[in-house]
Amino acid sequence: MNIGLILLFVIGLGAIGYVLGRRRALASVSGDPRKLHSLPSQYGQSVFLYTLVPALLLLVVWLVAEPRLIDSQVRGIVAESGTSGAELDLKMADVGRISQGLGELISSSAITEEQLANMRADVDDVRGRLAEIGVAVGADIEPAVLEAAKRSRDLSGSSALLRSLLVIAAALAGMAFALRRITPEFRARNVSEAVVKALLMGSSLVAILTTVGIVLSLVFETVHFFQLYAAKDFFLSLTWNPQFRGGSDLGLWPLIWGTLYISFIALLVAVPIGLLAAIYLAEYASKRVRSIAKPLIEILAGIPTIVYGLFALITVGPMLRDYFAQPLGLGNSSSSVMTAGLVMGIMLIPFVSSLSDDIINSVPQSLRDGSYGLGATKSESIKQVILPAALPGVVGAVLLAASRAIGETMIVVMGAGASAKLSLNPFEAMTTVTVKIVSQLTGDTEFASPETLVAFALGLTLFVFTLGLNVLALYIVRKYREQYE
Repeated sequence: MNIGLILLFVIGLGAIGYVLGRRRALASVSGDPRKLHSLPSQYGQSVFLYTLVPALLLLVVWLVAEPRLIDSQVRGIVAESGTSGAELDLKMADVGRISQGLGELISSSAITEEQLANMRADVDDVRGRLAEIGVAVGADIEPAVLEAAKRSRDLSGSSALLRSLLVIAAALAGMAFALRRITPEFRARNVSEAVVKALLMGSSLVAILTTVGIVLSLVFETVHFFQLYAAKDFFLSLTWNPQFRGGSDLGLWPLIWGTLYISFIALLVAVPIGLLAAIYLAEYASKRVRSIAKPLIEILAGIPTIVYGLFALITVGPMLRDYFAQPLGLGNSSSSVMTAGLVMGIMLIPFVSSLSDDIINSVPQSLRDGSYGLGATKSESIKQVILPAALPGVVGAVLLAASRAIGETMIVVMGAGASAKLSLNPFEAMTTVTVKIVSQLTGDTEFASPETLVAFALGLTLFVFTLGLNVLALYIVRKYREQYE
């Protein structure tokens, strides 16, 4: 039974428990709810919770522990053949793919369980059958790898059956326990409120735990990468040339340069236009103009990035090439830093404009009145009073736009190309960190190879970089907020 069916079954048992608990509570007082400590529905809720929570906790623990236990047993089979280190990790990746492929072959009736049990590594059609369903393995399937894959599949099947039985048993046991506790004096309301409180606390921790999980996953895989590839070469090399057959040069700086260059051009377009539009809408535009212009600007934020990418590829890129790059002798490609930067800047305008508009409108009217009372004009009030007071929020809007620019992928792929280089020419094709993260993690590649694991090192580097931007922005926000509070 798969996870979805287990969840549906447990929720169904919880619903049955709710009805039974409510009826049992009313039956214990001969149908008079005034004699109950809590509402009848709260007795039903307590049974529902006792049915659901233990079963779900068991399911979560099982899903966390199961892969590690199976991996430890299967890894031992491969390790007995004398394999260790990075080679062992590569073979374990083969084990995972072969195990999944064997399961798909059986589910499609391409082979039977008996044929699987009799398979040996010298059977010529094993690799061919796996290739037919898109599972790529090496030229030779070693006996230990095939046996480990079969063992992994057997353990996974047994674990799934045992998991289903234990989770359902836990749900039934929780329901029986809750039903036995129902009496007129049972404080069902306290149980419900305690669970709701725990749910609210858990919801408040989601963002923190998610951040911790993201950082830890990046750190662990980055450490693994630096065990296979020298950190000095990664941080100091000026060449990006991944070769999945060996001899790779995985220098970071060409990707960082492309990311900063494209983001700088995008912000150079978005920040002035967006800020000026926000000032006009907040301070000069009539209500009628504002009611029309603001929604039209915000429409830009709802356009999918693939549409912006097509716009860059078909319209902006050829126009920049024909009217600027070729006449000036700066290049012949329609894919360039300028193409991606301009289109991305257009996409970022509503991020800056809409947020800045709301922030400027939130500046107290008393500051405006005081400035006008001292004889300042409208433009002087905007420059010397309103904008400084709104600066913390404007910095936040610019930071949001910068983060959006740094993390953009599709526009860069279609507008700037995929060439990793160090150049000042804005009409040359370049690429960014995010594009290379995608390219290194896609395709039929060995996950344990340095060329794949470098994506996590790139991701961690980008995370540290954006964290620094956030710290700088927070400093600016706090500094100016103290002056205007």
